Amino acid sequence: MATTQQPAAQAAEAHAESRTEAQPDVVLTLTPVARTEVKRFMDAEGVSPETGGLRVSVQPGGCSGFKYGLLIEDQSAEDDLVVDQGDFRVFVDPFSAQYVQGVTIDYVSSMQGSGFTFKNPNATGGCGCGSSFSA
Repeated sequence: MATTQQPAAQAAEAHAESRTEAQPDVVLTLTPVARTEVKRFMDAEGVSPETGGLRVSVQPGGCSGFKYGLLIEDQSAEDDLVVDQGDFRVFVDPFSAQYVQGVTIDYVSSMQGSGFTFKNPNATGGCGCGSSFSA
């Protein structure tokens, strides 16, 4: 005896299958200096490395079309791609993932100031601010 599924049941089953597919890989690198600074910020904000981490995001805006965002968060969002860095995690939302693939994040200190920098092999342009790019 064959069973027939209703369209709603088929849609629910397809949705359940899509949630169990493997997450796409996001490859991004933090230099040792950047990793130290991220851990320092996490400690200062009391964020546990077991559940919290660094959110790396890309938003429309900035001088060149897109801008980077960094934020320490207590936990990942449901749809985040999570990149394990060993002693903490990096959270990337699906929109940002396409723009941060292959990015190297560093932390530099100079007489002009200090902060995180981004080396993006996918960027087609940028500006002097160092936190804006075009793709």
